[in-house]
Amino acid sequence: MKPVIIMDVPVHPVTNDEIIDRLKDMMKEPKIHSIMTPNPEMVMLANKHPELMMALTNADLVLPDGIGLIIASKMKKIGLKERVTGIDTMAKVLQICHENHMRIFLLGGKPGRAEKAISNMLEKYSGIEAAGCHHGYYNDDENDKVVSLINEYQPHVLFVCLGSPRQEVWIHKNSDQLNCRITMGVGGSVDVYAGEVKRAPAIYQQLGIEWFYRLIQEPTRIRRMSVLPLFLWRSLWMPKRVYRKER
Repeated sequence: MKPVIIMDVPVHPVTNDEIIDRLKDMMKEPKIHSIMTPNPEMVMLANKHPELMMALTNADLVLPDGIGLIIASKMKKIGLKERVTGIDTMAKVLQICHENHMRIFLLGGKPGRAEKAISNMLEKYSGIEAAGCHHGYYNDDENDKVVSLINEYQPHVLFVCLGSPRQEVWIHKNSDQLNCRITMGVGGSVDVYAGEVKRAPAIYQQLGIEWFYRLIQEPTRIRRMSVLPLFLWRSLWMPKRVYRKER
């Protein structure tokens, strides 16, 4: 699947229905695959953050998580079909693991929160064979120990919840040392699965304005959210060559 290029960031024009078969194929292939879920904020940051741009450029599957990407695609007529969120895709991955008795590992979140998230996942997806976790509050000099711990569990899927851009850069830097089929950056999903944060009601999800619901819940996010109108403004005036479909 050829990606759409938005401000030099490749984004795959996959749909929520199509992604299920792609995930199953990744599970079968005896190599590691990386999945990343950019929104407009991450795309803008990647243009100032070379390591993040490198991670996104080398990912196997880059999902159009933010509604702003879909709007930009429609403005420039370059082919993104619909929003495919990280948390919805994570649920699809967990369902596949449940059906096939696979193993998972969750890296990230505050101490104790990852364990709570894993417990809730296993309660809902009881067919998962085994699950391990480690919080995200560790020093760089502990990284090798964390990677070894992950490999001891031999997970089919590794969910990385370190926040952006740390999680994308971490996946890119450590993939060649990991023994799993899929690594996926899923940000704050650990807090949702731990029951610490509520996801936006369905109507907000359907309208693509989960960001607005989160802003209501956390007004301090206003500075981060201000990126969206800037992104759309640039989308409107930037030349089409910056927003294109790969040939």
